[in-house]
Amino acid sequence: MSEQIEKFYYDNKIVKMFAYATGLWGIVGMLVGLLVAFQIYIPWLNLDLEFTTFGRTRPLHTNAVIFAFVGNGIFTGVYYSLQRLLKARMWSDKLSMINFWGWQLIIVSAAVTLLAGFTTGKEYAELEWPIDIAIAGIWVVFGWNMFATILKRRERHLYVAIWFYIATFVTVAVLHIVNSFEYPVSILKSYSFYAGVQDALVQWWYGHNAVAFFLTTPYLGLMYYFVPKAIQRPVYSYKLSIIHFWALIFLYIWAGPHHLLYTSLPEWAQTLGVVFSVMLIAPSWGGMINGLLTMRGAWDKVRDSAVLKFFVVAITCYGMATFEGPMLSLKSVNAISHFTDWTVGHVHIGALGWNGFLTFGMLYWLIPRMFNTKLYSEKLANAHFWIGTIGILIYAIPLYWAGFTQYLMWQEFTPDGFLAYPNFLETVTQIIPMYAMRSIGGLLYFVGALLLAYNLIKTVKMGTFVANEEAEAPALLKDYGYVHNEHWHRVIERKPVRLLIFALIAILIGGAVEMIPTFLVKSNVPTIEAVKPYTPLELQGRDIYIKEGCYNCHSQMIRPFRHETERFGDYSKSGEFVYDHPFQWGSKRTGPDLAREGSKKLRKSHSWHYNHMQNPTSMSPGSIMPRYPWLLVKEIDVKSTTSKLAVMQKLGVPYTDEEIKNGKAALEAQAEGIAAELRTLGIKEADAKKEIIALIAYLQRLGTDVEKSATK
Repeated sequence: MSEQIEKFYYDNKIVKMFAYATGLWGIVGMLVGLLVAFQIYIPWLNLDLEFTTFGRTRPLHTNAVIFAFVGNGIFTGVYYSLQRLLKARMWSDKLSMINFWGWQLIIVSAAVTLLAGFTTGKEYAELEWPIDIAIAGIWVVFGWNMFATILKRRERHLYVAIWFYIATFVTVAVLHIVNSFEYPVSILKSYSFYAGVQDALVQWWYGHNAVAFFLTTPYLGLMYYFVPKAIQRPVYSYKLSIIHFWALIFLYIWAGPHHLLYTSLPEWAQTLGVVFSVMLIAPSWGGMINGLLTMRGAWDKVRDSAVLKFFVVAITCYGMATFEGPMLSLKSVNAISHFTDWTVGHVHIGALGWNGFLTFGMLYWLIPRMFNTKLYSEKLANAHFWIGTIGILIYAIPLYWAGFTQYLMWQEFTPDGFLAYPNFLETVTQIIPMYAMRSIGGLLYFVGALLLAYNLIKTVKMGTFVANEEAEAPALLKDYGYVHNEHWHRVIERKPVRLLIFALIAILIGGAVEMIPTFLVKSNVPTIEAVKPYTPLELQGRDIYIKEGCYNCHSQMIRPFRHETERFGDYSKSGEFVYDHPFQWGSKRTGPDLAREGSKKLRKSHSWHYNHMQNPTSMSPGSIMPRYPWLLVKEIDVKSTTSKLAVMQKLGVPYTDEEIKNGKAALEAQAEGIAAELRTLGIKEADAKKEIIALIAYLQRLGTDVEKSATK
């Protein structure tokens, strides 16, 4: 019986739109990143404006690169490859368009709100609750369209790239929903449902796996499609791809706690993070080997093709990053790297090399085909490759250098047993030359991206766009089950719903094992009687601290090392953070740790903090911290006090109804006391209504509860 051939059309229009968005947001995200790279050591580039400080632009940069550039890159590659792998047009053109415009609206909303200071204060998850809901909705639209297309496919077996797309969809949905549980205070303000240690575990379970399942698994799917297409040969090993996929998605989800080594997280959870991170080397390198060996024996093609050069370096950077990640998870190595710029260098090997270069190679390959022409200039593409590669090296190497410099200076003692560099600022000014070199590397990378934009614009103008690409394939016949001598995994590949369920089970196990005991076993987070909730003024000050992005440069987690306890005070305990929604442990120290800022050892006068926020160099000559003059002008949002206290009460913070009712009065009384003391210290213009007063109250509170507990 002859097969019936069906004619249909691939939708290139949606691919083109996402490709254009990828290029646009890539330029924007990199430009903001370049600004951030200069701002960190040239304070005046913060412009003394509320909306352009490092604390606001840095989250904008990370969100723009991750969700705007890479996110649109994922949709570009998935919408192009999925149709061809399934031999079917996307199930719904309308859903495709909703996906596109909804995602762009989310990106614009994120940019506006982050610059305005509306943030949850959780790294890579800073967006407030209405945008979180929108992200979940658009992600469901994408998954719905993808799965409906899979179900109407004309190709029985699902190729390896589609396995990674399915795992990406289901895991990102789980990660986003679990981490985004928050209690709204207003339309653009919420508090995390979790607190302290539990919030930290959930956040880094999300944060690490956002890297795993948004920056890695979908790009592995793109690698498995575009590399064989570009080299015109099948993937090296089908069996290796099976091992790579299942081992990777099962192991990856356990690794989040390696971001919290030597912190107040229970030791057993830290150990699990280390063990599974080290095991990740095997599947990660299995994927790298599969990608590189697909190009075996064809290095003459690589030499002549800019696309293949981008792919080779992208896969190599993936291998480097996925070797370095497990190494950084070893406690002895993490003791050196954590809170330093080494981690920033590591992250950017993956971001610039793996995600950036794979995206560039994909766009160079895709655009000419959709416009039925050749690339405008192979020479320009090669120039982009070399400029970008050199840029990555000049970017990353100084940050590794800076990381070791920071650690060695932090932990150095004199022969008499005193800290060699007791002033934290000495360790900051020492690495400014490395920051300068990093910004030059970033500039080169950005120039390469501009060359890409020019080359592709010229390519588009040369060609004729094929919006609906004609194709034909036989209809899919009924599945009669297992075929003799067929590989066992083929049975799973024929059943996409079964594949999704197995992937979901694989990723849920690790998260459940780590999180359930942390939440249900009380001994994992022992309480400290002396730790009390923040006063209404301190709570407002904490919100200002989060709004200004202070967590981007300051940690609040003292690790149990001699050099840290000598410099910052007693190490941090899990019970200190039970009322912190969200936690504020931080991930990098461009400035000193603030966990004990209000303690007797570190406490500074109210006037010191006032002058320091107005002009940091007046108190710390040589400081690279930006100025915050608007804090002396803007008034505290006193009206929100009652609702904030009420929400905190619902989250388990033991505020009484009486304390909530009298919250505004208590706030005003404490604020007036601080302002009066400032006036006696010579700051005649001190005004109890201003935000600076609330911030001072919060900073002066830090570490005082535990100090009281220790003296009892």
